[in-house]
Amino acid sequence: MPQFLTIDGPLFKDEHNREVTLRGINCAADAKYPTHPNLPSHIAENFYDGDNVSFVGRPFAVAEAHIHFERLRSYGYNTIRYIFTWEALEARGPGIYDEEWIDTTIAILRKAKEYDFMVFMDPHQDVWSRFSGGSGAPMWTLYAMGLNPQAFDATEAALVHNTYPEPENFPKMIWSTNYQRMANQVAWTLFFAGRDFAPKAVIDGQNIQDYLQGRYIAAMVHLATRIRDAGDLEDCPVIGWESINEPNRGLIGYKALDGIPEEQKLQKGTSPTAWQAMLTGSGRACEIDTWDFGGTGPFRTGKALVDPKGIKAWLPAEYDDSRYGWTRDPGWKLGECVWAQHGVWDPESDTLLKPDYFSKAADGEALTAVTFTNKYFMDHYRVYAKAIRAVHKNAIMFCQPPVLEIPPVIKGTEDVHDRMVYAPHYYDGITLMTKKWNRVWNIDVLGVLRGRYLSPAFAIKIGETAIRNCLRDQLSAIKQEGLDNIGATPCVFTEIGIPYDMDDKYAYKTGDFISQIRAMDANHFALEGAQAGFALWVYTTANDHRWGDQWNGEDLSIFSRDDRAPADSSAAPATPAGAAVDPESLKRALSHSTMSTDRGDTDDVDEIQPTRAAEAFVRPSPVYTAGTIIASGFDLAKTTFTLKLAAQRATDEAAPTELFVPPFHFPKDDTQVEVSGGKWEYDADRSVLRWWHNEGEQEIVVRGVGRRKIWGGEEEGYFEMFARNYGQCSVM
Repeated sequence: MPQFLTIDGPLFKDEHNREVTLRGINCAADAKYPTHPNLPSHIAENFYDGDNVSFVGRPFAVAEAHIHFERLRSYGYNTIRYIFTWEALEARGPGIYDEEWIDTTIAILRKAKEYDFMVFMDPHQDVWSRFSGGSGAPMWTLYAMGLNPQAFDATEAALVHNTYPEPENFPKMIWSTNYQRMANQVAWTLFFAGRDFAPKAVIDGQNIQDYLQGRYIAAMVHLATRIRDAGDLEDCPVIGWESINEPNRGLIGYKALDGIPEEQKLQKGTSPTAWQAMLTGSGRACEIDTWDFGGTGPFRTGKALVDPKGIKAWLPAEYDDSRYGWTRDPGWKLGECVWAQHGVWDPESDTLLKPDYFSKAADGEALTAVTFTNKYFMDHYRVYAKAIRAVHKNAIMFCQPPVLEIPPVIKGTEDVHDRMVYAPHYYDGITLMTKKWNRVWNIDVLGVLRGRYLSPAFAIKIGETAIRNCLRDQLSAIKQEGLDNIGATPCVFTEIGIPYDMDDKYAYKTGDFISQIRAMDANHFALEGAQAGFALWVYTTANDHRWGDQWNGEDLSIFSRDDRAPADSSAAPATPAGAAVDPESLKRALSHSTMSTDRGDTDDVDEIQPTRAAEAFVRPSPVYTAGTIIASGFDLAKTTFTLKLAAQRATDEAAPTELFVPPFHFPKDDTQVEVSGGKWEYDADRSVLRWWHNEGEQEIVVRGVGRRKIWGGEEEGYFEMFARNYGQCSVM
């Protein structure tokens, strides 16, 4: 780990002026829910007792930290995106911080330093809060907004896994539709633009926007201060802080509340308009369109009656606000929709009065997703970044605008400084939503969103090579948007990943992870082609085959208690003892093929020993480059890694180019290295290849052992792939 990570234009540099590649992992998804009581999202008991929870032991116990960090180090990761939530800090009420959780966080960060990780802090949220179907904010924030989370189920103000009647049948990925349901529409609108759209919403003499943002930023500053005062964590290993995870605009910019916005590409289950959500949130029955998500995106399936039977998602008028010590302004009435109080609709006649209420700012400026980012998001980001850097002077600020939106236009302004990073997210949406790796076709989603095609039909990419190139080109385009709008700063994709429970958990039944390997390799191919840093989503210590990541049915963890870790040589599922990657243990662990494209091959295997697609994510990578990377990539099919660089001068003896070269693919006695010049040494025990080279353009090629047939041999055809992925089909 560099003693002090610097930024030189779009590159990270160490103290020897070598280019540093951030190859990171999100650690860990367990941090989304509390330890006491232990409340993964499929557990209903004690769910609403949100004031009396503890996250001590998240993301894992201090005593177990060495197991997880050793494992992640052996996989080649040098960076941790450290997941934590506002709820973990301040669950009991405004200004009441959990100092014990902070103490354990500091202890875990010290362990990360022992393992030479660079760490940046991720204030994580998904659809605002656990109580609105995700993670992040404390329960009391919803009460502060006048909302009643215990009524979200009946009103469908949010779809919450913890309260779903049959949690095992919770529809896959439906949690993300909560962004378009009432609770989130209210929360994000008030958080970012309460002053403009809800001026009556005043609490403790502040508009709800200022109250919520003030409490949020104060909590982050408190944690940053404790980390600084620890005395041995700032800059090394904690290199910086990210802005709030996946911010959302709520209703800001909606042109018509009684229609679905054109830019809303996700619809699944009931899909209410904002107007319908207001009505059901106020106890009215509505017939709402239903949708599902298929291989080409969402499609309408029918209608469903949502009847709350008079139950409102708003706190009753008699609610005792003294519970959290705040004083609500008399002009903000409980028991009534906040938008009705601002004249958006008439609850007496159930008439929509101002369908375009959220389409313009207070100054008359027309609002869109783009103006939301440049106006409301940036207003918040400026205050947050200034507050964090007032504590952590050298903090690298990872700026994360709304997902897949154009980044803020701030190039050349004082918002951009020499310790700023553009931190977008990207997921292959078709694979994520359908939980299938379709090798036949995919869609250029970013191109569709940016209007590059006359019709979405023209955005379809046919064949696996075209799909891989399309993923690469989308990441490259996102990176370029950062350069164009923010300026010459590094780009790090702080979330990217794949679902492991593809094909109805076929891999868990057979040990055949071929779909996961192909999907994971395609994502890494895209990252390498775009020359972007990343933090893969995700590492989850409690992942298992039944509940996945223990949260909303997601299953994206590269580790599972029910699968063999790459280094584990035992017949039982992976345990903490099997953490190091070495040639002998891997030879034993990979002794049986589970990657053949022929599904029938697995029937002849006596004992399947899965590695959870480690073939694709435990891969070689530059770590320190004495020069500038021209191109770098790993060809999994050929087990060949290539790095081309341009060096301004010959390498110093003490600071060569260093590569992560895992014995997984490159056993010491079965590895060939070709260089354009200079000398090299391969320390297989440490998975490091060092290369001393001259100035100018240089190239190194490392060839290892192809352990399994992936792309070679006879490929399955289109009909076979469709039959396997989509069941019986007929050709007309």
